[in-house]
Amino acid sequence: MMSNHKSNRFSGKGRYIALILCAAALGISGYVYYQNQPVSEPADTPVLSTEQIPKNQQTKPQPFTETTAPTGQPDTPTQPTAGKLAVCDPVQGEIVACFSVEALSYNQTTRDWRTHNGIDIAAEAGTSVVAAAAGEVYTVYEDERMGMTVVIRHEGGYTTRYSSLGEDVLVSPGDRVALGQAIGTVGATALMETALGDHVHFSVTKDDQPQDPEAFLGR
Repeated sequence: MMSNHKSNRFSGKGRYIALILCAAALGISGYVYYQNQPVSEPADTPVLSTEQIPKNQQTKPQPFTETTAPTGQPDTPTQPTAGKLAVCDPVQGEIVACFSVEALSYNQTTRDWRTHNGIDIAAEAGTSVVAAAAGEVYTVYEDERMGMTVVIRHEGGYTTRYSSLGEDVLVSPGDRVALGQAIGTVGATALMETALGDHVHFSVTKDDQPQDPEAFLGR
């Protein structure tokens, strides 16, 4: 009798152990299964395309721009210019004496060193001399050193002076002259510059200050 009782008791324990092992096996299988499944977004999560995002909330890539550091300040002009004033050469010819007010230049006539407030343009006697810019004739006179002279005032505070002209001057004080209009002819009336032969002494001032005529003419 005792043998049968023990057999039944062990049989009951065996069933419990079998059930526990089955449950454990099912749990491990389920865990392994779910671990191997791909993760997906929830079905109710909306995905917005760029077109669906309001334009004021879209971020656009900024283009790359290269900046160059300044290399220095622009050069300051050292010579005067006539600005918007239209100009032309008073006569065609070779410049035989240059503008020089900051340094002395040699005068072949007086044989000494002195400043020179204009340029001397050599040309054949009788060649037409024209107004270097439009303006009004201020004065016409015969200078004892520079010969027959015409002075013309222009816009912007400029004044041009034409000396060593021939005796036959074509304009009078108060006349309005156009750019390139004939005002006289080439002569050799400047006693201070007789060594240069036939030529025109051409000088320029701006607000009564001497200016380089070559810069005024854009040479």
